[in-house]
Amino acid sequence: MKVVVASKNPVKIAAAEAAFRIQYPGTALEFVSTTAESGVDDQPFSDDDTRAGAINRAHDACERCPDADFWVGVEGGVDSFNQQLMAFAWMAVVGPGGRTGTARTVTLPLPPPVKKRVEEGLELGKANDEVFGTENSKHGGGAFGLLTGGRYTREAIYTETLVIALVPFTNELYE
Repeated sequence: MKVVVASKNPVKIAAAEAAFRIQYPGTALEFVSTTAESGVDDQPFSDDDTRAGAINRAHDACERCPDADFWVGVEGGVDSFNQQLMAFAWMAVVGPGGRTGTARTVTLPLPPPVKKRVEEGLELGKANDEVFGTENSKHGGGAFGLLTGGRYTREAIYTETLVIALVPFTNELYE
């Protein structure tokens, strides 16, 4: 089974690999990564835009690499709920016949210094790096890892969410 991940980010690639290995144990899997367009802002500021970005990335990866079985799009975003800026991501998996499975991660409340920088126009990863004195944190534990002392990481959260996005392909009730 060939899976295309619509990202060059090692966290997103590793999460996709882990999720497919969980949902398709014993299956020979091949993973390919490619860049893909999201069709949304670099830092999506709504749930709808973030979900659209993930779906768009998966479909764009399908166009770029049509000889696969599945295409995975991941998009991180933020949204404000009662003036609290929350971070989350959407996962989209496009499979045979264009069927699509989607799922959203848990939300993570961002602290005021990060919120301020994001609202001033920085992408979340860059805002985190400034506040926490890190470099390229989005290729590591991300905001989840930084704010939980490594207990939860971006990769772990994304893996679990991708497992859920794959349910429509692995559970017969969705056929």
